[in-house]
Amino acid sequence: MKRLRIEHQTAFAYQGDVSASYNEARMLPGSTDSQFVLSASLDIEPSTSVNQYVDYFGTRVTSFDILSPHAALTLTARSLVEVRPRPLEHTEITWEQLQREAARSVEIVEQLGQTARTKPHPEVAEIARSIAAQHDQPGQAAHAIAMAIGDAVEYVHGVTGVHSTGAEAWEARKGVCQDIAHIALGALREVGIPARYVSGYLHPIANAEVGVPVEGESHAWVEWFSGSWEGFDPTNNTEIGDRHVLVGRGRDYNDVPPVRGVYAGPFKSDMSVKVTITREA
Repeated sequence: MKRLRIEHQTAFAYQGDVSASYNEARMLPGSTDSQFVLSASLDIEPSTSVNQYVDYFGTRVTSFDILSPHAALTLTARSLVEVRPRPLEHTEITWEQLQREAARSVEIVEQLGQTARTKPHPEVAEIARSIAAQHDQPGQAAHAIAMAIGDAVEYVHGVTGVHSTGAEAWEARKGVCQDIAHIALGALREVGIPARYVSGYLHPIANAEVGVPVEGESHAWVEWFSGSWEGFDPTNNTEIGDRHVLVGRGRDYNDVPPVRGVYAGPFKSDMSVKVTITREA
């Protein structure tokens, strides 16, 4: 088990005064069976009142509006989380049993439908079907499919954008964790395996020194249902360990952006993001 301190700052600078803005932030982790949140807070500048709730998918949300003129907006999330590894545990379940079990739960069956971001490229669909045909159990097939996607797509910044789809990233065979997660989701759903998008953080150093802050970034991986929910990081082709901190879940990135909002004011704005992660224990 590791104890990780995370500071995530997102700042917006507007080209002139904004008269009003309305926002939602999904930047704070919640406690689960594999991570325990010791502390979590979100500072907003300009200061304002907030409303906190848990959304449909179980993600902590901070909503707020700023109704006085402002030329900048800064959100700083600070969290201290204890995390333990979450190794894969392939449940013995057949494809037919998975189909029946998924149909009994809205939470599960809704993660079977493709979205615009996850709809797979024909080549990805064929890869997924080919791998699935080689496995009697969907959990093992899911693992093999996720690894195949991770092997096929190179992690490269700047090739795709925040609005890119999995199919577009597949064409380039390059993308960031968001893109690789979308491709994997499309492949898994193509063969009838419910799968969901996970957002969070990953400490970039496996054996980091205690007390040494390092530059990090938001991260994304996937979870699939094969009798129980299992997580896997296709970007790094690794199981979810004690360096992964979960923040949110959804059908794709659209359900869990760190910040979403609208404002009345200048058309253009500049955004900067800084994430610092420190291993405390």
